[in-house]
Amino acid sequence: MEDKKWLEWAVELQAIAQSGLHYTKDCFDQERFERIREISAEIISRQSEIPVEKVKDLFCCESGYQTPKIDSRAAIFKNNMILLVKEADGKWSLPGGWVDVNLSVKENMIKEVKEEAGLDVEVEKVIAVQDREKHNLPIYAYKICKIFIQCSVIGGSFKANNETTDSRYFSLEELPPLATEKSTAEQIKMCFQAFSDQDWKTILD
Repeated sequence: MEDKKWLEWAVELQAIAQSGLHYTKDCFDQERFERIREISAEIISRQSEIPVEKVKDLFCCESGYQTPKIDSRAAIFKNNMILLVKEADGKWSLPGGWVDVNLSVKENMIKEVKEEAGLDVEVEKVIAVQDREKHNLPIYAYKICKIFIQCSVIGGSFKANNETTDSRYFSLEELPPLATEKSTAEQIKMCFQAFSDQDWKTILD
């Protein structure tokens, strides 16, 4: 992780700049915070070889106090197997995605499962709330909070869509190639453990 220290610094600089731009009323301070934001983008660009303008679009496009993005993932079981969805690149993940600004985490989880797996579900329990960079690679230039939620199916069936091409249930011993930036084998194992434990307590990073 030491070789990623530059990323931590760039992320912190961007957060300081974004907050400063939101709160300051002084035009000279605004210029200084804009420059700090540019420096953070230049650091990311230099280290990642991504064009600086693209970094600015992805990394410096928000306003207000910076907080983590939220990613929700559903754990759905059948015959002691877990549901995974197949992405366009051929890799598999737990169904889920970004939480929309106009939805609660619960509402968003139900929506994502319907869109990616075609299933209607009920939310049962929160398995874990994780800091993504402690569990998934690559590390992103912004913080992400991952919420794993156990759900049960009440209807529906899979239909190919813009995000996924297939859905299947897998045993823990026979997992397919995973989109590990979204769901790792360790995270899926955690979901199996939560499913088999009636007294499971939510894991919180």
